[in-house]
Amino acid sequence: MDSVLDFLLTEPLAAAPLDDVAAAWTRHRVAANRFGKPVDVALAGGFGADRLGYAFLSGYQEALRTLIPDLPADELVALCATEAGGGHPSAILTTLTEDQGAVRLNGTKTFATLGRMAHRLVVIASVGADESGRNRLRATMVDVQTAGVHVTNLPATAFAPEIPHAMVTLTDVAAVVLPGDGYLDYLKPFRTIEDVHVLAAALGWLVRVARAADWPQSALQRLLTAVSAVRGLDIDAPSSPGVHVALGGAFECVGTMLTELDSLWASVDSATRQRWERDRPLLAIAGRVRDQRLATAWRSVRPGPDQAV
Repeated sequence: MDSVLDFLLTEPLAAAPLDDVAAAWTRHRVAANRFGKPVDVALAGGFGADRLGYAFLSGYQEALRTLIPDLPADELVALCATEAGGGHPSAILTTLTEDQGAVRLNGTKTFATLGRMAHRLVVIASVGADESGRNRLRATMVDVQTAGVHVTNLPATAFAPEIPHAMVTLTDVAAVVLPGDGYLDYLKPFRTIEDVHVLAAALGWLVRVARAADWPQSALQRLLTAVSAVRGLDIDAPSSPGVHVALGGAFECVGTMLTELDSLWASVDSATRQRWERDRPLLAIAGRVRDQRLATAWRSVRPGPDQAV
C-alpha cells in the first residue's frame, strides 16, 4: 500500500477540472482504492480535488465512514441532525416510533449536506425523554428513495457553493435503527471526527496547490508536517480530552501556517486563488463549538483555577 506522504509529494496532478459533485465523487473513489485508513483517503481525496469545496466532500464522506465503517463504499451519505432549533440534542424533535416491529420516522431536518446528491441518510431522531427529562436519541439509516422522504434544495452557501444542501422532510418513513446511543455514539463523536477528516482533506488540497504553483520546498515541508500531526490524532477515541487538546493545537498551527503562507498565493492561478479567498471560511465552521470542546477537555485534565486554556 502506498505511503500517503509520498503520494502527496509525487502523485501526478489531475489536470481535468471537476464539473460537479458526481465528478468529484468519482475521483475520490479512485483515491479510496489506494488507501485503507479513512484519514488517508481524505488526504488523497483532498489532493485530487480542484477546489476546497470538493476536498470538503472527501473529508465529510470519510468522517462518516469512520463513524459507521460498514457504509456502502460507493454511495454518498449525509448525516441529518440539524432542525429548526439547531443541532443540540434537546432541539431534535424528529420522532422514531415502533409499532409491531415497524420503525417510522417523522420530522424535518432543516440543513442536510449534499441534499439530493446523497444516496443514504443517517437520521438522528428522538425516542422520547428519559427519567431526568433528557432527550433520548437514536441513529437510523434511510434510503433517500424511501417513500415519505421529501428533499427540498436550499440556496447555495456563500462559500463552497458547489456542495449542495437541502431540507429533508420525513413522513412515516421506514428506517433501520443503528446500534447504540444516537448522541453518545453518533452525533457527539461525529463533530470531532468530521473536524479531523475535513482538516486532513483541506491539507491534501493545499499540498496540490503548493505543487501546482511550485511553492518552495519549505512550504511543502510545513504542509506535510501538519498532515502528519492530523494523521497522528487518536481518532479511535474521539471523546478523549487529549484528542480535543491536540486537535485544538492542530487547528491553531494550521491557522498560523496559512497566514504565514499568504504571500505565496500570488503565484497561484487566479481561479484557484479566488475560490480560496471565497471558501477559506469553510475551515472556521463550528469554531465556537470546537473552542467549547477544547475548554471542556482542559477542565477535565487540569481542574482548578490555575488551568491553562
